[in-house]
Amino acid sequence: AQDAGEDDPRGGGGSGGSGGSRGGHLPASAPPTPALIDAPQREQRRHPDAVGLPAAGEMHAADPVSRGGLEGAKAAADPGPGDVSEPQLPQRAVFGKRVEAQVPVPVRVVVAAGDTAVSGTVMLPGVGVFGTGSTARVLVPLLKAEGFEVHALWGRSEEEACCLAKELSIPFHTSRSDDVLLHQDVDLVCIYIPPSMTRQIAVKALGIGKNVVCEKAATAVDSFKMVTAARYYPQLLSIMGNTLRFLPAFVAMRQLLVEGYVGEMQVCDVRVYGPSLLDQSYGWTCEELMGGGGLHTVGSAIIDLLSYLTGARANRVHGLLRTFVQQNGLIRGIRRVTSDDFCFFQMLMGGTGSSSGGVCCTVTLNFNMPGSFVHEVMVVGSTGRLVARGTELYGQRNGSKGEELLLGDSGWVGPEVNDMPLPHLRGLSSMVKALRQSFQAHEERRSWARGPVAMAPTFEDGLYVQTVVEAVKRSSCSGEWECVEIMSQEPDPNHNLCEALQRNKN
Repeated sequence: AQDAGEDDPRGGGGSGGSGGSRGGHLPASAPPTPALIDAPQREQRRHPDAVGLPAAGEMHAADPVSRGGLEGAKAAADPGPGDVSEPQLPQRAVFGKRVEAQVPVPVRVVVAAGDTAVSGTVMLPGVGVFGTGSTARVLVPLLKAEGFEVHALWGRSEEEACCLAKELSIPFHTSRSDDVLLHQDVDLVCIYIPPSMTRQIAVKALGIGKNVVCEKAATAVDSFKMVTAARYYPQLLSIMGNTLRFLPAFVAMRQLLVEGYVGEMQVCDVRVYGPSLLDQSYGWTCEELMGGGGLHTVGSAIIDLLSYLTGARANRVHGLLRTFVQQNGLIRGIRRVTSDDFCFFQMLMGGTGSSSGGVCCTVTLNFNMPGSFVHEVMVVGSTGRLVARGTELYGQRNGSKGEELLLGDSGWVGPEVNDMPLPHLRGLSSMVKALRQSFQAHEERRSWARGPVAMAPTFEDGLYVQTVVEAVKRSSCSGEWECVEIMSQEPDPNHNLCEALQRNKN
């Protein structure tokens, strides 16, 4: 059966089953989703095979095209006394050409005398997860705990995907990305895969009409392509998965900074110490060009967090990167680790770009300390300081005798995870809760409210972070301060070739 409800994602996403029959890779038992449209839309031939709605009332199906301008959340909150609800009204639907059937369709009938509608059941979007690493293993149970249904899982190999799908009770698994992206029950895609693959999946997912939550890309060029796709489909959710912004300690820290707890911000000091970030076997974490290393993996989250806390962006940076462990018992022979395990960098944020203006930030990342993990973020101002140690927040005003605990650790009640530091784990849990609140605000599975996820980093923030990362790498090579210049257009891939030809011509 062919889905008759497909629509342009730029208009806010199609029906819940958009793209369900494309590609031919989905299970044969997947039910078709009928599309309900009104007469003007049928006359415009946007859906030539779909049926019209009766003239007795205005019918709102679970699709923004047929729902019109009525917002589901408002209708649910303000039911009118003259409204009528018919949750299962039989309608004639077309499944492909000339094939009709009577099916019960969840709808709302809005009587002309009323202003609002009685809401039906709110449905959260179905989720497809890319990745089989530690983050995916934690993310899936958190999604299910908040009411999301995880319908599909992608892994680099069928064996990896099958093993994790059985462990987490996910009904569909594959090693082909299109099988997840075209799955008719998947409306939200969570991408936690190697950075070199992130851009390809994220851009394709937005083009198909899926909401996207993803990790960082490998290069600034890849990030720029993701930004372009997100701007082209503004109705779709497109956020980066930096969970530190959602950690309650940092949410409270930012609020106190806005309220002036420390006065004028002067210095930010960050220390992150922990065990090696390398995998058990040689892979992308060992390669600097593929997005491995402490700066790209952990430093990018810190760069984004400092921008969130201070409300400013870096304009100049200076850094030093080192790889102290180039080989170990599992990575040896001709293979060598090129990704950094120690990084120290400074940023001048805000101000005029001179050495005396703005906030001075110092970040130290050391991943040569097995058995321990330290995560400390301190902001010092003219009247006091705030310090986040792990998941707890402390503060001290100038003149006071000692620090005061402003926000304690309420304890982690979720699954125990050894591979993910507690600040990131708690932040991931808070982000999933925010996603649930965002999608609950609307009845249509792909519609979302901006408020609950307003603190989430956008793809534009991801581009800024990647630009800073590359500037720090350049500074480590040159030994000089480097300017942070965010690209406004995609560079010409043949730029170096053209310059070489021009020099030869001269």
